Amino acid sequence: MAFLIGGANSAADTAFSVDNSCRFNDGDSPRLLIANPTAGTRTKGTFSTWFKRGTFGSVQYLFSTWNNSVSGYSSALILLRADDRLEVDNYVASGASGHSSLILDRLFRDPAAWYHVVVAWDTTQATDTNRYKIYVNGVQETDYNGTPAWPTEDQELFFNAGGTSNPQHIGFESVGSDQKYFDGYLAETVHIEGNALAASSFGEFDEDSPTIWKAKDVSGLTFGNEGFYLDYEDSGDLGDDESGNGNDFAETNLAATDQSTDTCTNNFATLNPLYKDTNVTYSEGNLQHVNSASWEPGWSTIAVSSGKWYFESKFTAVTESANNAFIGVCLVSEEDGLNLPGNSANSYGYENNGNKKNNSSGTSYGNTWTVNDIVGCYLDLDNGAIYFSKNGTVQASGDPTSGASKTNAAYTFTPAGAYVLGISNYYGTQQINYGNPVHSISSGNSDPNGYGNFEYDESGYYALCTKNLAEIGG
Repeated sequence: MAFLIGGANSAADTAFSVDNSCRFNDGDSPRLLIANPTAGTRTKGTFSTWFKRGTFGSVQYLFSTWNNSVSGYSSALILLRADDRLEVDNYVASGASGHSSLILDRLFRDPAAWYHVVVAWDTTQATDTNRYKIYVNGVQETDYNGTPAWPTEDQELFFNAGGTSNPQHIGFESVGSDQKYFDGYLAETVHIEGNALAASSFGEFDEDSPTIWKAKDVSGLTFGNEGFYLDYEDSGDLGDDESGNGNDFAETNLAATDQSTDTCTNNFATLNPLYKDTNVTYSEGNLQHVNSASWEPGWSTIAVSSGKWYFESKFTAVTESANNAFIGVCLVSEEDGLNLPGNSANSYGYENNGNKKNNSSGTSYGNTWTVNDIVGCYLDLDNGAIYFSKNGTVQASGDPTSGASKTNAAYTFTPAGAYVLGISNYYGTQQINYGNPVHSISSGNSDPNGYGNFEYDESGYYALCTKNLAEIGG
């Protein structure tokens, strides 16, 4: 899907709240590691996680183990392939028997969606097709790409082989020179030792919207001695195991700022990788926009047609011109992935030379801004007005709280549909904050519903997330 509009979301609002996820930026080589796991039951188990993808078209590992003491590099793997399909493997190297592999037919290519995947294995089953079960968003998958290779009966897989030769990793391939890091967000990551569970142990269908799958509390599950539960709620210890077993993961290249409030129960906007030029690179969970040539924009995965919305941008690097950045909004129907803020009739922007811009026409407006300044955008679709701020000061004496008076708004307009919120720069780097910042926030301001984390006062406007869409519309 290109955009979430008006609250459409694969993860519905729910009484159970997942507060945090962990942001994995593959350019940082991030990973979680248990270097010397204890051996456990190898015939039965379950792995469950929610994930939201940042990049596509490359091999990325969700969970991996290796055993290099048995027939070479043997392993158990759960990964996303370069063709964006999910693959599960028990790999037995050097031509030994026992290799098994399943590749789902479905594709995982929605940058706005949180997916839930459960992989359960039970090789004690007499029927081979019951030895692996894979669930996506609560539904067991039965369509495969190619011919599945099933484990043999009572086969001991490598998921719990244990020992220093069989480390466990989250978000990383455990061994080899071509290391394949996950890029995106993980939430509610669970491993059950000794029991093959169905998806219903980790989630449930919404009573009012029975096609929508949502998370539920897993803290009361029986994890087995070698199981773990990562809720990512301790920013200083993102690998902390909450199962009670103490199977903590060590963090590599993961910082406190990699803890996010973008989760499977409150999906925040990010920049949309489906709507960008090849000169633009997104990173940091699609919240950092790096432009290597020309003018190119980045737009939100969530579009809104009503309500009051606030977001911020931090301009972090300049490589060419001093006047080379924008923040603003654009009507979805006018956005083709190349339209800059302010370049069309229903697009409005604030340039870092101090001008405001609409329909490709720039006029004097406010202060200039540069590296490390934080600029804000207040979009009032209920009254048809837009305001901009620099480091907390609304420009041109504008008053975003003035409602229908639209006091000193940068622009007043008649809303014409759904709008995306975004940024643009020329040979530079910008970070965007829709309420889930990638950079450190020194003050901290949440919206009236208590969502989001902003550097400056949002003046009663709302963070761009699905809980707000559900509560106030959009």
